[in-house]
Amino acid sequence: MEGMILAAGLGTRLHPLTDDRPKALVEIYGTPLLELAVNRLVDAGAGHIVVNVHHFADMVEDFIASRQWPCRISISDERAMLLDTGGALRHAAPLFERREPVLVHNVDVLSRIDLRDLVRFHSESHNQATLCVSRRSTRRLLAFDAEGRLLGRTTEDAVLDDGCEALAFSGIAVVSPHLLRRLPQARQPYPIIDEYIRLSGLGERVAAYRHDASQWLDVGTPEKLQSAKQWILS
Repeated sequence: MEGMILAAGLGTRLHPLTDDRPKALVEIYGTPLLELAVNRLVDAGAGHIVVNVHHFADMVEDFIASRQWPCRISISDERAMLLDTGGALRHAAPLFERREPVLVHNVDVLSRIDLRDLVRFHSESHNQATLCVSRRSTRRLLAFDAEGRLLGRTTEDAVLDDGCEALAFSGIAVVSPHLLRRLPQARQPYPIIDEYIRLSGLGERVAAYRHDASQWLDVGTPEKLQSAKQWILS
């Protein structure tokens, strides 16, 4: 299995912490978010990880070069243009071996999700993409049918067909090499969720992996970063 850490974002929600460093190098108890994410992917079985860079890209590259890592790490350079999540994955595609699934992980997400079980579920379900989701309150929800297949975007107050559920995406997914090849060329930024929805509508199997909401935490703001310190100790 290979991995990708989405680490190129501007980190605007984390100001002022990101005034002099990238989001990926913001620390929790002295450990940068990037290091925490790398360790999670390695524990899940990743032998090669791609990290995309844009904001303070040199700092991220220097940090990676300064450590001995338990896996091979490649850089996907987005200095010329920040490509959003979908464009980033397509831009990085040539760096993967294209034989194994890719575990994609946002750098500003912490979780206790069993990522090895996620990868196993992805393979056994013959999905082209498997999205970690949970039931929680958010403005951005996805609709899934009774079999867990992705239907599209929805809202908390939407009326769904029987058996369908509105679930929140957790910023962690497994993507097959086949689906990577079906993403549009990264000439402009685009979000990956729109592509998951498009490809699901074309018959590709894009499905949910449910986890408990308490197993997951977004640390994209200073307030949530403080909450993460207590969450880690709990």
